[in-house]
Amino acid sequence: MVVVDGAQGEGGGQVLRTSLALSLVTGRPLRIERIRARRKKPGLRPQHLACVEAARRVGSAEVEGAVLGAQTLEFRPHGVFPDSLRIDVGTAGSTSLVLQTVLPALATAQGPSRLELVGGTHNPLAPSFDFLARTYLPLLARMGPEVEARRARPGFFPRGGGRVVFAVRPAARLLPLTLIERGPLRAARARALVARLPAHVGERELRVVRSELGWGEERCVLERVDTARGPGNALVCELEFPQLTAVVCSVGARGVPAERVAQRAVEAVQRYLAAGVPVGEHLADQLLLLAALAGGGRYRTVEPTLHTRTQAELVSRFLDLRVELRALGDDVWEVEVGS
Repeated sequence: MVVVDGAQGEGGGQVLRTSLALSLVTGRPLRIERIRARRKKPGLRPQHLACVEAARRVGSAEVEGAVLGAQTLEFRPHGVFPDSLRIDVGTAGSTSLVLQTVLPALATAQGPSRLELVGGTHNPLAPSFDFLARTYLPLLARMGPEVEARRARPGFFPRGGGRVVFAVRPAARLLPLTLIERGPLRAARARALVARLPAHVGERELRVVRSELGWGEERCVLERVDTARGPGNALVCELEFPQLTAVVCSVGARGVPAERVAQRAVEAVQRYLAAGVPVGEHLADQLLLLAALAGGGRYRTVEPTLHTRTQAELVSRFLDLRVELRALGDDVWEVEVGS
């Protein structure tokens, strides 16, 4: 049994989700202790329990400790069983994080699977649906598996209620990915998603984008999404390169001016463009897990976050692989995974 300190490194839900994903893929039983011990509300929250339930069903696993507030969990998978799966987070918790808990196992399963996830699609501290659809899943497709993603309804904090559907066509194995150059910028665009809020919220965000990034009106679009269960807003910026499409998403919140929401996105875009690397800071830790499961990979990114360093530690607990994080220059790093 692999024993993991849930308070190590990043010390949050990432430790739980990555450990569950690695347990499913390797078949090794898992015990996590001190789950989110240093958080204001320690232990398992509803969004974490949704990830545990998804992993339990995919792995037909025996689980002990899957209750609200628990800080210790044992998980014993009995394989990987592709199926049609519906998980309702029950809050505005991220559907993307539920997907990323079980997708590594389903990506190389014996058959196709379908996942219907209900919850948040645009969360401040999680990958947006747009990031999954435009960045993460196309890169996964280059490694073999193909995933069709559809957003049936957006979901914003605090109401949630978003609905997304994923159809997974697995591959026999993951192919290593090398991502060193991104190539010249081909296109850039911004979309302001506005749900049950005045249109001027999105218009003000796009005004900042046009002013700070110099993007013309034809590249800045206001998108009304009134199918959402409650009010919400997100600014999504896409940067299309030959090797990948980078997505930056800034999510609005009550009491936060639209200009500040837009400025967060602008600063993230500017940092990414200035670094000249293909892999942004959030994609870096997610790509590391895929590279490890492929048995190797190499990519360039900005200075690794605590999430990326935590991912490297967790991978080494389950797999006999070497993970190197090397500084090459000012905010330019290379991540290499190998045996």
